[in-house]
Amino acid sequence: MRLTINRPELIKGLGMVAKAIPNKTVLPILVNVKMTLNEKGLVLLASDNDFVIQTIVPYMIIDKQIISNSKPGSTLVNYKYFSEVIRRLEGENVTLEVIDSIILRIDDGKSNFKLNCINPDEYPDISLDMIGNIFDMKTSDLVELVESTAFASSTKEGRPVLTAINFEARENVLTTTATDTARLARKRIDLDSNVTFSVNILAKKFVDIVHSFENEEMVTIAISDKKAIFAFGFTTISIRLINIDYPNTRNIVPKSFNYTLEVSAKEFLAAMDRVAILSSEHDGVVKLVMSEDEVEIMSRSLSVGSANEKINTCMFNGERLEVSFKSAFVADAIKALKCEDITIAFVGEMKPFVVKNVKDATIDMLITPLRAQ
Repeated sequence: MRLTINRPELIKGLGMVAKAIPNKTVLPILVNVKMTLNEKGLVLLASDNDFVIQTIVPYMIIDKQIISNSKPGSTLVNYKYFSEVIRRLEGENVTLEVIDSIILRIDDGKSNFKLNCINPDEYPDISLDMIGNIFDMKTSDLVELVESTAFASSTKEGRPVLTAINFEARENVLTTTATDTARLARKRIDLDSNVTFSVNILAKKFVDIVHSFENEEMVTIAISDKKAIFAFGFTTISIRLINIDYPNTRNIVPKSFNYTLEVSAKEFLAAMDRVAILSSEHDGVVKLVMSEDEVEIMSRSLSVGSANEKINTCMFNGERLEVSFKSAFVADAIKALKCEDITIAFVGEMKPFVVKNVKDATIDMLITPLRAQ
């Protein structure tokens, strides 16, 4: 393999596959990036076994020559050292050449490096074929689905399925759901395709890569029984599914409420943030005390002291009500709603309550209250 390539474009490609390079692995071969020069361009491939990213640096971008003096071939080279060398070179273009299948020579006309490389046949076989349920959607919609729900997934490994986002498609609607059992976030978006599936994708992995999609208008998605594949621009990403049944949460959100609080999102967040300072020993639990005359947030710590703050820009409907909750859970929900005013709707003191944007019925935020400390 030999080629001269535009260094900034190579850096972009290496940056794209970086998230699939494992920090620790039982397969040492996976610390390498696989590079293949073919008729499409320089194909970069990285994987940590559960997560695969492939991107292509093309020969031309519009009318700009990116790759020249080329000879097809393939190699494996340690990602860390290769990427560091490429980033620190100063030349606009860099020449890569594999010598005797064991040395990768890197030359920008000023600096010259020789890195050990490996036979590409030693890399695991990876298929990125688009099979199963295949459909297209706007990348902005996919980003919104993930951002609106991923925060509610569990970070504990005890129940692996709860570390995932559930993607369910039926009747031209794609719904994402995440829950750690103490809270739930759900978002729905209409689809042009009538596909049907329910799969679980690891939330942390998805959050790591979802913003890679944003420079493309559309993404093609293929859902099979073992993996989800996302193709956009010159990049393809594959994520292994968590094949465990997701908890049935379809009817968990209450449909009617006895109390509602309409409040400025900004004011409520700020007040809650201040009051929660004194509740750190109780995991940020605060109490919301509401009546038609007054709405107040408070916290108390036997070792530190107490705090309370009145909410001015609000309207409460219902009899007097006191509800305690983890402030971070409500803050996360409000931030995900991305609106100026929110409504918090309650069934009762110890019943799960809903934080919502009344102008957007496609999103649900459910939070379980706590007993007062």
